[in-house]
Amino acid sequence: MIPPFDTTIYTASTWVIPVLLAITLHEAAHGYVAYSFGDDTAWRQGRVSFNPWRHVDPFGAVLLPALLLLFHSPFLFGYAKPVPVRFWQLRHPRRDMIWVAAAGPGMNLAAATTAALLFHAIPYLSPVSSQWIMWNLVNALNSNVILAVFKYDPAAAALPSARCRTRLPRRSPGWSA
Repeated sequence: MIPPFDTTIYTASTWVIPVLLAITLHEAAHGYVAYSFGDDTAWRQGRVSFNPWRHVDPFGAVLLPALLLLFHSPFLFGYAKPVPVRFWQLRHPRRDMIWVAAAGPGMNLAAATTAALLFHAIPYLSPVSSQWIMWNLVNALNSNVILAVFKYDPAAAALPSARCRTRLPRRSPGWSA
């Protein structure tokens, strides 16, 4: 049975807003911390922004989730454009790359905490808007926690090569280049 159109719009509005906000804050945090530690790549490309369209990948954030919903997939998956980070431009690449990688999940945990704290304001809202805002906060809490847990490996940066560099010793005995 197909749900009524107004129910579908209501449900979509309580999911799209929190997920777009979670993705935007996550990616902007990576870029801001990279900029703070000396890499201005994301800053120059306009990726340190609260504009969600700068972070949304057309296939990964729109088409793929839509296809999964259309085919009644038991799970939903999507992704945003990764923030470009040139680790060699960071002041202390080995240390700073960990902070850049941890910034996104850290921002998601802060956003989840904020959503949880905003639950206390629901009784003071009008009954008409309180249910819609409550579902936005529930979905913001869930999506931010899931995104933070899924992306929590602080040594895993945007580039797979950076992940290897943070876990390997500075010099490998017996190897020469």
